[in-house]
Amino acid sequence: MDFIDTGLQAKIVSQNETHYQFYQYQAEGHYNITRPINTRLMYDSETFEASAAQFLQTLEQLRNRVTPDEQFRQGMIQTIYTLQQSIGAALDALPSGQSNQARKITGDLFERLIRILIVTLDIECVSGTVQVPVRDQNDEVLFHSSYQHDLLIGEAGELKLIGFVKTTSKDRIDKVFVDKFLYSKLTDTALPHIAIFLNDVQRKKTSRSDRYGISATFLPGHFKAYTIKLNPLDGVYYCDIRPNMRTDALLSQHIQTIDYFFCRVSN
Repeated sequence: MDFIDTGLQAKIVSQNETHYQFYQYQAEGHYNITRPINTRLMYDSETFEASAAQFLQTLEQLRNRVTPDEQFRQGMIQTIYTLQQSIGAALDALPSGQSNQARKITGDLFERLIRILIVTLDIECVSGTVQVPVRDQNDEVLFHSSYQHDLLIGEAGELKLIGFVKTTSKDRIDKVFVDKFLYSKLTDTALPHIAIFLNDVQRKKTSRSDRYGISATFLPGHFKAYTIKLNPLDGVYYCDIRPNMRTDALLSQHIQTIDYFFCRVSN
């Protein structure tokens, strides 16, 4: 974060949503341009130092099963966002041939961050594979189907919630709904399935190379169709929530900011 203040070639303001910026590196970063950064959520180095202490207090409150006030909850959203986007933006400086590897590392670290925070609240949480039995009409087990999950949250050794954690829902939202549907059908249970996403924005391609904007990667039509016609998820949580997720009547019933998730699992 100190580097942002002194080491960049430029900060580029998004043309359509001006609270988003792109950072351009100098020669050592191959003049690469980062993912869009929401300046309403991203702390600078000075603010982060003070906010980090508040973040630890928030975790302590949640560990003691106390619901933090609005200021602390907003700080939690911004701290998680800042931690993750600092990693992502740093990896954006890698040469273009390593961009796929950088994206995987960024995603893996976000999953790990969320698990660490959950465990910090004295809640059982691991990633792993669930073996689901597939039975015939006589209830005989034919075989087991394996499902890899980012979050397996339990209590006293009993699985209570399955979670999906990704930096974006792009190309992934269908799988979350289908996984819940198959798990429920195969096990004849109603185990909650939730999803956590960092954001759903990307750099928008324009006809002019010197113009930068952002576009949403969230597909509201897909989300609504799966929610109504297949099965609703038991919670969807974002750090950088999109405006339509707050204003749309259906979306706002199912999508919340990430602080709601931590308040939920700690109670």
